[in-house]
Amino acid sequence: MRIGLIGTGRIGTFHAEVLAGHPSVTELVVADADPERAAVAAARTGAAAATVDQLFAAGPDAVVIASATAAHAGLIARAARAGLPAFCEKPIALDLAGTLAALDEVESAGTVLQIGFMRRFDAGYAAARERVRSGGLGRLHTVRAVTSDPAPPPAAYLPLSGGLYRDCLVHDFDSLRWVTGREVVEVYATGSDAGPAMFREAGDVATAAALLTLDDGTLATATATRCNGAGYDVRMELAGDLDQVAVGLGERTPLTSAEPGAPEPPAKPWPGFLERFAPAYRAELDAFVRVVRGELANPCDGREALHALRVAEACERSRHERRPVAVAEFTG
Repeated sequence: MRIGLIGTGRIGTFHAEVLAGHPSVTELVVADADPERAAVAAARTGAAAATVDQLFAAGPDAVVIASATAAHAGLIARAARAGLPAFCEKPIALDLAGTLAALDEVESAGTVLQIGFMRRFDAGYAAARERVRSGGLGRLHTVRAVTSDPAPPPAAYLPLSGGLYRDCLVHDFDSLRWVTGREVVEVYATGSDAGPAMFREAGDVATAAALLTLDDGTLATATATRCNGAGYDVRMELAGDLDQVAVGLGERTPLTSAEPGAPEPPAKPWPGFLERFAPAYRAELDAFVRVVRGELANPCDGREALHALRVAEACERSRHERRPVAVAEFTG
């Protein structure tokens, strides 16, 4: 199988390494808006470097899109018009209109689009999903989701990111839907920019919280911050009337108990998303290869990204207007 990969930043280079070592991938071509960066990634992985036009002209069997967010929708549409299956890192676009336009291209062409919500391929989230779906927790009543980055991103990234809800918490919104099998119907969200000045300058927040009501009455909270000095912390706790379970609670969780005699804090807390979710990133790309080969149904199509984005949009509106917002206010 011949795969073209577009975007050779940190996650793109990781994807290139995974694909270069995949037994079903016989040839890998990488492209980037920065030709020098593409050449470095190519040398590192044994791939061929090309421009985006050259990559499409080479006639790959599929494309993997890990470029800057602003380019996602256009590249998805281009892949669809070329009849190519595509894997794309989230988001499809930073707004509903751009997302819907790209999905229309994919659906009109009848091609495959798999979205990179890697938590669906994490062993802990998968186990929690099975516990919920099998009834092991009983009636689910409370979910608590946490995503905490150890340090803020570069200031230049913030205006391009879409904000904390669309860029970061969107993973929690997708995980919440996937694990519980329920839809979010209403949100009440707030945020604080009481961190570095770059958040205020970008109109973003450094810390956010949302109360989410699911369609069966289950209540969920989702919190995120860019300033968690203890380390990278991603967890989900699910409580039912029979039992409760936690995802992401392990020996590298950057959390210290204040109780006497409790274990010491982790010697090596998770430093970032790539280290924490490396096995999940590998698994989602393996799934994409199997989808392209016709061995597996698409595990996370573009409509899943649309649903999560609608929740993020509702949170942004709630934060700005200081009121509960129904997700149904955002059609599509």
